[in-house]
Amino acid sequence: MVNYSEIFNAQGMDYQTYRALVDQLLLEGKSTSEASYDLHYTKMNVQRMTRVDKTVSLTDDLSSIIDHFEANYKFLVITEGWCGDAAQIIPVFNKIAVASLGKIDLKFVLRDKNLPLIDAHLTNGGRAIPVLIVLNEAADQVLATWAPRPQVLQELLKEWKKETTEMPILAEKLHSWYAKDKTQSTQTELKMLLDRLES
Repeated sequence: MVNYSEIFNAQGMDYQTYRALVDQLLLEGKSTSEASYDLHYTKMNVQRMTRVDKTVSLTDDLSSIIDHFEANYKFLVITEGWCGDAAQIIPVFNKIAVASLGKIDLKFVLRDKNLPLIDAHLTNGGRAIPVLIVLNEAADQVLATWAPRPQVLQELLKEWKKETTEMPILAEKLHSWYAKDKTQSTQTELKMLLDRLES
């Protein structure tokens, strides 16, 4: 049984702390996990997160829902510094939390240090990240989840994997899609999720 409240309160990092951790590890020649090949991905992802942080603005539809929140929520995000999808998506979670003016308390935890947590939120049997877990204010009840990328991209990835399983090729296609989409699909799906919560 996963104790969401304990994980959120004891292990959860705010966005600035998470970003500082990834940056510090990178300076030390490390990633958030032990695999050495993850270092290259982490470097790229710091650049991606910084770019999305600077360029993303919330859509009017999404902003409107956030402006009219009636309840308070805890957003618990499972992530890792080496994850390309996370780099493109978690800055959007942060923008939503900032825009909520305290209605959303956002925390991040590392997947590989929380295996029972990720194993309770698998995607098609895999430990795909990021995973957004929306909790009630007491952080003891899961209200909704979203992972690990927009559905349209999930379907495209399935098709691309029929053509190749080479990660560098898949990663290039993936990030090219994210660059063109400019977080719009992510925001649309998160708007629908928040809509359901508030209705």
